Amino acid sequence: MLTHNVATMTTFAYERLQAGLAMPGLFEISRRVSVGLAIEEILLLDECSLEGEWERQVRFLPLR
Repeated sequence: MLTHNVATMTTFAYERLQAGLAMPGLFEISRRVSVGLAIEEILLLDECSLEGEWERQVRFLPLR
């Protein structure tokens, strides 16, 4: 079983930002989001995003 800790990941991401370190971007997906919707969101981001568009950002999915 794969698990993740949203608080830990976002904390590390914000710490990197505060320290002025590179951070390519972080997308967190709620466990309440269905696998199908999560995949749709990731594919949409892949198809519609520009290179580097999400750098230095923390976003939560779904975006809608």
